[in-house]
Amino acid sequence: MRAAAFLYPWDVVGDPRAPAHLAELGLHQVTLAAAYHSTRALTQRHPRHRIVTARHSAVLYPPDPDRWAGRALRPYAQDWVADPDPFDTAARALTAAGLEVHSWVVLAHNSRLGADHPTLVVRNAYGDRYPWAPCIARPEVRDYLVRLAAEAAVRPGARGVELESCGWYGLAHLHGHDKLAGVGLGGAAEYLMSLCCCPVCLAGYAELGLAEGEVPAAVRRALEPVWAGAVPPDGGGRAGEWAAVEELLGPETAGAVRAWRDRAAGALQRAVVHAVRDAAARAAVDGFRVLLHADPAPHRCGANAGVDPAAVLACADGVVVPCTGGAAARAAALGPFAPRPAGTTVAANLTVVAGMGGSPGTLAADAAHAAALGANELRLYHAGLAGAADLAAVRGALRALNRSAGGRAQGSGAESAPPT
Repeated sequence: MRAAAFLYPWDVVGDPRAPAHLAELGLHQVTLAAAYHSTRALTQRHPRHRIVTARHSAVLYPPDPDRWAGRALRPYAQDWVADPDPFDTAARALTAAGLEVHSWVVLAHNSRLGADHPTLVVRNAYGDRYPWAPCIARPEVRDYLVRLAAEAAVRPGARGVELESCGWYGLAHLHGHDKLAGVGLGGAAEYLMSLCCCPVCLAGYAELGLAEGEVPAAVRRALEPVWAGAVPPDGGGRAGEWAAVEELLGPETAGAVRAWRDRAAGALQRAVVHAVRDAAARAAVDGFRVLLHADPAPHRCGANAGVDPAAVLACADGVVVPCTGGAAARAAALGPFAPRPAGTTVAANLTVVAGMGGSPGTLAADAAHAAALGANELRLYHAGLAGAADLAAVRGALRALNRSAGGRAQGSGAESAPPT
């Protein structure tokens, strides 16, 4: 299987050894951050630093001033990497080491944008704003995200893009000093806390037959027992989770809300893919691939945005699917994408940082299981964050997988088969 690992430009910029070290792992591709959210990252192998603090969402290249002239919403520049174009510097070095580079673009997850433009973010049924989650139903937000995707995706040297948070974001967020664990919400109640009740979304619900104020009132009624200590229904699994949403909200209200949200997410995803492909065509990049980080349950929010599997594979070149969490979780995540058009990619995303819940020691077995479920590529999170022991396990697993693939190719009579 073709294997790629995620990486930040600061893992490479200033470290001349990094590209060769990554190539020696047996990777075919690096998915390199071009537009990313705030983070604090350990860089344990870098010769000049150990911690990088990206204070806010930013692009890791110089944005085109003409593209953004006169626009209220525009990408923020970074100043934590001492390089005018960290993406380009890193991409050139990685390409020289024989690694194909694809850009990694985070879209509807941007706390600074929400702080600067508080009227444009998701607002829950209680009126609380989520500054990390721009409301994708708003035309100005959608326009910003489409423009950002086109610019950040098609950077010099990139052969494709992987789009994260290309859909609804909600309550769940890796926030600093989070204090949300006092009540166990479960997936269904978390979904209700993620529903946007801003004026644009309320108008959208009304278009689908819901009276003004009906959605926030229904959410508050459904959640009142939860705040009083009742355990909310959850159902288990994606289908059971949605059944619990219908139980909490009522099937008619739940259906109308989901129809509005599906419409907004689908419109954004189609517009983003179209804009990226147009940008790649203008840049004369043949074979530029557009993949979305995706969850096969359309109602889910977050970095792996909920999608309709058939619709997204008819639009994009493929998906990157979260597959950490064991065999059952992998089957549930990959199964809905199994009947797919020829030539599309279903990449199994596996965490290989043991300290972040990953299992680098079982990578070969996990990859084989993902392949049996229909995955045809691997994504490994994250080559820069992984420790020495994690990377040693990755190296061994990828060598074993490549030997296995080579043996199958010889057994079939093929002279040699490139990774698929």
